[in-house]
Amino acid sequence: MAHQTKPVVAVTLGDPAGIGSELVARLLARPDVGQLAQVVLVGDSWLWERGQAIAGLRVATRLVHDFPEVRSLDTGGMPLFLCMDTVAEDDVAMGQAQACGGASVLRVLNACMDAAKRGEVDAICFAPLNKFAMKLGGLQHEDELHHFAEYLGVTGYFCEFNTLGELWTSRVSSHIPLRDAAGYLSKDRIKDATRLIYRSLEAAGFARPTVAVAAFNPHGGDGGSCGREEVEIIQPAVRELVAEGLSVDGPFPADTIFLKARDGQYQAIVTMYHDQGQIAIKLMGFSKGVTVQGGLPIPITTPAHGTAYDIAGQGKADVNATLNALRIAARMGLAQIQCRV
Repeated sequence: MAHQTKPVVAVTLGDPAGIGSELVARLLARPDVGQLAQVVLVGDSWLWERGQAIAGLRVATRLVHDFPEVRSLDTGGMPLFLCMDTVAEDDVAMGQAQACGGASVLRVLNACMDAAKRGEVDAICFAPLNKFAMKLGGLQHEDELHHFAEYLGVTGYFCEFNTLGELWTSRVSSHIPLRDAAGYLSKDRIKDATRLIYRSLEAAGFARPTVAVAAFNPHGGDGGSCGREEVEIIQPAVRELVAEGLSVDGPFPADTIFLKARDGQYQAIVTMYHDQGQIAIKLMGFSKGVTVQGGLPIPITTPAHGTAYDIAGQGKADVNATLNALRIAARMGLAQIQCRV
């Protein structure tokens, strides 16, 4: 194998009407990317050309005809390009969520997951997609994570992680109405979310992660006077996790725990619902955050921001989050390789 010391990471161009192709052009133009991973770019050739034109860059790639070819090559860090014809350029309206764009995203992601299942790639890093466009294009699930989980045959607990540098967050409930969030709270879900982010941090290179668990109610429930979830569900779950040997504290009021994490006291926070963690993470670093698809058999990452339809085609896209997403995918992909050795 040519790349046993460096993971193979499939990188996609994302929603063709968004900023994804520009981001990937900026990403692959960086000289350090070839040191992180053997990148195989997957997508439409016209979209890749357009992304380079928007970014004002030309990126040298080597064409491959299928995924099995990737591990047989030593490119010295040059990205490989696997062309897939998924959508016609004339059908794509820049800055708009369309069925054709969503269907294109699904086809490319499914091909990458098929390759991962066959052991031909070690991780996937996808450029931003749009959930509404994907639903127009055939997505049958509430979000891409649930699609990934079904496609990959996952039967255990899975959830999104949002990361910012050394700080990771997971959540007990995700893309559901806020009024339903309390019904998702249970000891088992809290323990599953905590164990999963703990294991994932270890896979990403954290030797002994420290994890904080957020409260659900204002002021942590004020001893039960402002909600009983902390007393009856969250505190017992934390005690049981500590008894298992995990370094876990909480529950902490959600309006203060991120201050402790920002100062380095914790590497991860388990939040109880979507916006409880997302608002804090995005305020702390919107242009740098990464979403990790937790609980899947292969590492899949993406920048935490969206398709940014409002600036698509304008050459303004910030590559930092995409670079961070690739770094995490490469680190976790390398851990996958080491586990197989």
